[in-house]
Order: sequence, then C-alpha cells, then structure tokens
Amino acid sequence: MMRVAVVDDEPLARRGVIARLAAHPDIVLAGEYADGRQALEGLGREPVDVVFVDVQMPTLDGLSMLAALPAGRQPLSILLTAHDRFALRAFELRAIDYLLKPIDDERFAEALARARQLHHWRMSGADTTGAEEAAPDADHTPPPARRFSVRVGRRLTFVEVDEVEWIQADGDYAVLHARGQRHLLRESLQRLATRLDPLRFLRVHRSAIVRVDCVSELQALPNRDALLRLRDGTPLRASRTYIDALLAHLQPPA
Repeated sequence: MMRVAVVDDEPLARRGVIARLAAHPDIVLAGEYADGRQALEGLGREPVDVVFVDVQMPTLDGLSMLAALPAGRQPLSILLTAHDRFALRAFELRAIDYLLKPIDDERFAEALARARQLHHWRMSGADTTGAEEAAPDADHTPPPARRFSVRVGRRLTFVEVDEVEWIQADGDYAVLHARGQRHLLRESLQRLATRLDPLRFLRVHRSAIVRVDCVSELQALPNRDALLRLRDGTPLRASRTYIDALLAHLQPPA
C-alpha cells in the first residue's frame, strides 16, 4: 500500500485528485490539506510516501512547503499547476512529475505509475541503474529492465536498454530505436513504460518515449507543443501535456 496526501487550496481540484486516487486499491489517502502551512504541519506529524502538491497557494506555496520538509522525511512529489514556468524549480526539488491543470487522466495515471515504481525501489533499496530485469508478479514491482529480448523468426536478439534512444508505439507493439536500427517488441508502449527507469526514460507523446540524455535540442511550437531533436538528428514531437515534465529533467539546477 502507498500512503498519499493531496495539497491544493482549490476544493474542486483537490476532490478531483482524490476521486482519481480512489480508483486505485493500493492507494491510501493519508492526508488532505488546503494550504502549504497545514500540509507542512500535517506531513511533519504523519509522513506519507507520495504527495500531490499545487504549486501556487496563498500563505505558503507548494514549492516552499516541499523545500521546508526535513530532508529525511520528504515524500515523492508530483506537482500540479496551471502554469509551465515552475519546471526548473520542480527539478531542483526532485519532483517526479509535473502535471498541468486541467489534469489529463492518462498523464495522471502515468505519474502515479512512476510514483509506484520509485516508491518500491526506495523501500527495497534497489539500485535503479544496475538491477537485473525480472518478471512481474502481483506482489512485486520489478527493478527497471536492463535489456530486451526481441524475437525475429526463430532468432532471439538482445537489445541493451542503454542503447535505446527512443521508443515508438505501433498499435499493440513498440519499436525500439537503437543505434540506427529498429527492433519490434511484442509489447504495448504503456506496458513497456512500466519496465523502464522513470528517471531516464520519459513519455513525450502518446506514441513516443525518449531517453532523456539523448535529447540535444528543444524548440517551442506556437501551440505549446515542442519539437525535439535527438543526438542522431531524429526529430520528435513532444505534446504540451508532457513537455513540462521533460523540461524539468532536461534543465539541471544552477
């Protein structure tokens, strides 16, 4: 079970997050706060595993509240905001995702899935950069995959995760792009996302995942989408519902 708190000064927005959380049986709502000061006091008494935090609140804003929590008691944080100018500060505070209001249901589910993975690894003390791939079961979230097995006829090809630059959806399949080659994986993009390290791979579009350190350029588009260019010159489109989380990971703290 994962203990979650929601911090938002807007009652409707707060109830919307809580209603979405109620659909997940592994989530326990352990706190609901209407401002940053209440949350700071409440989370100090009753720590949680994950907190959904509105960035802009009166008296004490969400970012200041997170920064004021003792280092050893900081939960995984998912930021909620109607604006995109807080991405860099979110990265400095190690927020695991950044959701724009109005919240997209698919993005919400992805953020919660990232939280589950990181919470499991935090609790188990797993090394997310060196863990071996394992088969999932009902009670265990595996560490991130290190390699993929791709079947081509009777032949089995192994693709190292570190060689994958981006992944493309192809119906119920996924195409791994690695070192100029394409490998068809018999797995959906949504399912595949749960096997990747969420600190290294990010969804940038409903049909694409990128390895963050492969992005060499980002160009804003008029509709608030963005055009990405990877190191090998590949152009990719990033939709506005994903762009702020990507920006937070691309821009290192000053």
